[in-house]
Order: sequence, then structure tokens, then C-alpha cells
Amino acid sequence: MAAREPSAPHQLTFESASGFMDLEVPEYSYMFGFLQMDGHLQQGTRQRGRLSAELNIRDIGLLHRFQELTPYSSSVTERTRATNFAAESHTATWTLCSLEARTRINELGLPYGRKSKKITPPRVPFSRPDYLRGVIDADGSVGHTKDGLPFISLTTASTAIAVYLCFYTKKLTGTSRHPGRNERDGIYNVLYWKETAQALSAHLYYPGCLSLDRKRQAAESLQEWTRPADMKRSPNRRRWKEWEDRVLLKHGDASAGAEELGRSVQSCHLRLWRLRTGQVPLPQ
Repeated sequence: MAAREPSAPHQLTFESASGFMDLEVPEYSYMFGFLQMDGHLQQGTRQRGRLSAELNIRDIGLLHRFQELTPYSSSVTERTRATNFAAESHTATWTLCSLEARTRINELGLPYGRKSKKITPPRVPFSRPDYLRGVIDADGSVGHTKDGLPFISLTTASTAIAVYLCFYTKKLTGTSRHPGRNERDGIYNVLYWKETAQALSAHLYYPGCLSLDRKRQAAESLQEWTRPADMKRSPNRRRWKEWEDRVLLKHGDASAGAEELGRSVQSCHLRLWRLRTGQVPLPQ
């Protein structure tokens, strides 16, 4: 399915709830991506339960927008409490209890209970840039490094979400990423920077889109960066494929392998050494 191009935001009106969470609508695609990452779907007895999302009070405007987009009764409340990170934490929470609404969201791919490793991109048609912007707004970062380099990143426990972001960005920018879980906590940290970060952020945070204001402003600020004349560009690395490993092992010689594969002798020599010493797995 081809990626849906970003479209201008529009005022949604409801004669019924039948259009709720139509993921081809940009606002709903964004909302669903955000809730998959930062929402909590709880199930109680006798079909009771609730969907909630809690944000810092500075982002309460987004929760009010969720309330406007939902043709069911929902609420936005505030509270102040002490946490492990702050003596006084002021937050806002959007809460939706409707069984019909919760069922719809659950069927689209937001599971009840713990969800961090289970979530996947929707399996129905959806507006892809808006969905990924929701994912980034909830669990990503946009800004500049301490050296002033633009970046956009995502932290997630979901293999499917990490892989999908890499797939989408590769199609958009040509930049490859091959995510892996870090050893400390098993989390994926997908990072793009410099021109790739500029292109991705401009694509996701298009003018007038539904988003966290602070993330949108950060995305806009990335476009101000220009590469210094003396900063070298790193070439895109060509990943080794299993069939190439088989060719290289068949020859057993870096020079012969390089000629058939169209690679440098140095690259083939290093790959052959890694295969023979077990630093990379042998091809199936």
C-alpha cells in the first residue's frame, strides 16, 4: 500500500460515531499512534474499563484536542503530586470509558494491559506520516545535539514499530538503519541526524498538522541548520547479504570475491576474516 501524502487538517464533524478512529483521517492516525505509545487501556469487570493518557500540564492542549475528536463522553482532569523525579509534578489526564470506543481502539491494535512489546503499526489503511508523528511525539525526541547537530529519534520496546520507522525512513530519505535492542534494558533506540533528520522531520511535521507544539517547533528549528563546508559526508554503507557471504566463502579469497561481488578487496578481506573467526554468523 502506498504511503498516504500529508493532507491539510480539517474540522471533523460527527452525525454519528461511525467515523471514529478512521485511520485514513490524519488526525485519527496521529491520535492512534500517540495512544499506542503513551496511552493505557485498562479492563475491569462487567465490561468496564477506561482508556487514558497522562501528559505534563504544558501539553494539556493536545488532550483537549483528543476530547474534541472523540464523539463519546470523555474528560480532561489535572492533578499535582510528588514523584521520584520531582517534588511537585503537575499533569493532565484524558480519560475515555465508552465500551464501544475502547473496543474499536483495541481492535485496531492497542492491547489491554502491558503493551510495550506487543504493539505494531495498524493492519488497516492509515495515514502513515501522521501515525509516525504520533509515535515520535509520544516516545521520541526532536532537537539538536550538544554540538548543534539536528536529530530525530525514537525509543521503543516494540520490534515492529522500530522496524517500521526504519523502513519508512529508508523509502523517504535513502538512509538505512538496522535497529537492535540495547543490552542494558532491551530497548530500541533509533536515531537519525543531520540532513536525514531534517528531511524526516519536515515530512512528518508539515504545516498545520496535529502535534505537540513543542515538538513541532523543534522540528521547524532543524531546518535552520546547514552543513559546514569542512564537514565530510559519510557514504551509505552497503550491508552484506547471505548470498554474498556464500560467494565469498566459495572463493575463499578476498580478491576473487571482490571481483565477482563488485566490492573492494579490503571489504571482502575483513568480511572473510569475520566469517572465519565467528564474529558474524555463517550464511544458512
